[in-house]
Amino acid sequence: MAKAIISKKRDSNSRLKGSRIAFKMQLHKGFEEEYKKRHDAIWPDLKQLLESKGISEYSIFLDETTNSLFAIMKAKNPEALNELPSNPVMKKWWDYMHDIMETNSDNSPASVPLKEVFYLP
Repeated sequence: MAKAIISKKRDSNSRLKGSRIAFKMQLHKGFEEEYKKRHDAIWPDLKQLLESKGISEYSIFLDETTNSLFAIMKAKNPEALNELPSNPVMKKWWDYMHDIMETNSDNSPASVPLKEVFYLP
């Protein structure tokens, strides 16, 4: 997983409310339905893993003209995301997904961090 650009938002008392992380990935042409099908049936142990690392409000959008995937998530502790690549559940998911999207040599999704340029709370 590429290092993400993290946007930290603070409330009026300057307490950290959470970090939003956005990145893009690339889906292979012809696998749009399969990608959605696999995510609609997300494994309970993967969901539990992501939640245990403080990930919430995780969405992935598809640009149907380019097959680019845009992902955004909220992370309570962005540093905890660094633990995901060594987790067996995460590795198994990446192995499951590598045939339908661009990946790195370890089968993790090839991802590009996105810089936030606007936010309307």
